[in-house]
Amino acid sequence: MPTSLEVTKAAIDDFKKIQRYMQLAKEENAVKTYAELKREYLVLKALLNVSGVNLVDIDEIKE
Repeated sequence: MPTSLEVTKAAIDDFKKIQRYMQLAKEENAVKTYAELKREYLVLKALLNVSGVNLVDIDEIKE
């Protein structure tokens, strides 16, 4: 069973990956793709906030 630290690290990795995909979708004007990625972004952001992760340095999207 993963520890809370492992779960948090996985969420941070996913958060960073989603942000990268969101930036690409925005550049390509992929509106529907961006909207779906944003939903996942918000879920991960909420999870990380609840986990006590400071998002100031890692949140590039700022939405």
